[in-house]
Amino acid sequence: MKKILTYIILISTFVYLIWLVIDNGNHIVRHEKGIATINSSLTLTDKAKPVIINSEENIFQQFISNIKYPVSILLLQVIIILFVSRVFGIVFNKLGQQTVIGEIIAGVFLGPSILGWLFPQLSELIFPHNSFISLQFLSQIGLVFFMFVIGMELDLDKIKNKAHDAIIISHVSIIFPFFLGTCLSYFIYKDLAPVNTNFTSFTLFMGIAMSITAFPVLARIIKERGLTKTPLGVLTLTCAAADDVSAWCLLAAVIAIVKAGNIVSSLFTIGLAIIYIIFMLYVIKPWLKKISENRINNEKIDKTVIGISFFVLLMSAYFTEIIGIHALFGAFIAGIVMPNNIRFKEILTNKVEDLSTILLLPIFFAFTGLRTQIGLLNDSHLWLLCIIIIFVAIFGKLIGSAITSKIIGRTWKDSLSIGVLMNTRGLMELVVLNIGYDLGILSPEIFAIMVLMALTTTFMTGPFLDSINYLFRNSKVVDYGNEVLIKDEKY
Repeated sequence: MKKILTYIILISTFVYLIWLVIDNGNHIVRHEKGIATINSSLTLTDKAKPVIINSEENIFQQFISNIKYPVSILLLQVIIILFVSRVFGIVFNKLGQQTVIGEIIAGVFLGPSILGWLFPQLSELIFPHNSFISLQFLSQIGLVFFMFVIGMELDLDKIKNKAHDAIIISHVSIIFPFFLGTCLSYFIYKDLAPVNTNFTSFTLFMGIAMSITAFPVLARIIKERGLTKTPLGVLTLTCAAADDVSAWCLLAAVIAIVKAGNIVSSLFTIGLAIIYIIFMLYVIKPWLKKISENRINNEKIDKTVIGISFFVLLMSAYFTEIIGIHALFGAFIAGIVMPNNIRFKEILTNKVEDLSTILLLPIFFAFTGLRTQIGLLNDSHLWLLCIIIIFVAIFGKLIGSAITSKIIGRTWKDSLSIGVLMNTRGLMELVVLNIGYDLGILSPEIFAIMVLMALTTTFMTGPFLDSINYLFRNSKVVDYGNEVLIKDEKY
């Protein structure tokens, strides 16, 4: 009782003293002579006026004003994006699809194609156009962290061990659809390319957009199907990893060419990129390895090592951005040069992955959806073009990978499975498309078509794999020494 009484007396005393200061301060007469010389050019209406809330109407206006404040809008957007993404992710997961597919669809749902079409006023209230910059900033930060994790997940030793088969398959799965993409761009450039985009930039981006494979989505599909340690799973993951490295290097070169505007400038940028990669692999990587060996034990990792890792990530992303490639490429390389310590990678991945995949990547999907205007495809020839682009994308990636796999000695079941898995585009395709859109190379119509292509090729992966397993259900398993292969009875 004594403590409570002491508490009440102390609080009451100081509240009374504060009130006395405020009450006396309100009677102070201000002399604005010094201020007048500064604000002499301002009229009475220009000067800031205090907000006085003295009625229900003013309270309501203040509430509306707070809702429209940029931070309030951004927080509301993030809340809605996370909720809708989670709902769609759960639904598509129940349908046997990857959660990421549901999140991508959620982004399209929140954009002008569905929400903006059905409820335009609500869409404008939640996603006003002037708020896109904040969403884009958050999505880019999320992608930087995500690409860092992807770089860490790549096992370069596996690529070296399976280099012969994997590089052949992955490079054919890049060059063949890239060729088809350039051929396609020849016919659509005149009508659908942005006005200020030259043919070289447009065709190079269409080629790279056709040849991308989504390594993270593919890896999750392989893991969920229990194929991680099978010859098929190891080879496909290696192909996808080699594809990822090659495609991102190729994308970096394409961005350099597009931004530079001429061959000489682009060669200078590519030269800087090569020097940067050599420096990261042969200077930063050994240095990080040395530090990690001194500061990492079996259970605990020094926070200094974590701090240094994030510093390398940010510096790498910053450097590739300022030389004219892209921050995502720098984040990817930073992930590759991280110490090859399983415990270290697990801890660092756990710190980064939850933030990027649960919070920031759904924002990227939503931002992509806000840019995707399917309503622009309001003509039959545009929908016909959309079907053609989807067909060419599937044919180039799936058939190119499958035929190459068969040529180097794989069975038809493995070859077709590799083709279907390599045809998975998912998130990585959306990253490339957004880069092209930001650079002004892809028009809104082409962007919408390519997003639909990315969704289709990703969505079809699961059902196609199930179909292949059904068709080859009577295949016999044959042990050929070090590998277990499937012998096709039908072929």
